[in-house]
Amino acid sequence: GAKMAAAGGGGGPAARELFAEGLLQFLRPAVRQLDGHVHAVRESQVELREHIDSLATELCRINEDQKVALDLDPYVKKLLNARRRVVLVNNILQNAQERLRRLNHSVARETVRRKAMLEAAGGYPQGLPGK
Repeated sequence: GAKMAAAGGGGGPAARELFAEGLLQFLRPAVRQLDGHVHAVRESQVELREHIDSLATELCRINEDQKVALDLDPYVKKLLNARRRVVLVNNILQNAQERLRRLNHSVARETVRRKAMLEAAGGYPQGLPGK
């Protein structure tokens, strides 16, 4: 009741606070979902790196066991190159995920702060005193 009356007061501070709170509520699930996707990609990257490692090991073993000289070194080099790129992508994703976690934390903190401000402003029809 009081919040809605304050919010309808021609775009005053309380209306801006309500809008900001709504925006934060909208951002939080989006940030969480993005974080989940990045996490899933990172897990698949780790799996891919392990497969590349085992394939490279297997190729080396096959090369040693062959009676006829097969030059598998170029393939091993290609695999190691691919592995290096996978590690690079993983590092980029790790940094992105860290930023997402910080953003999520900031959004959560801001949401709590704004809720407290709105509750404190509930008794003032024009929003916060002195604002």
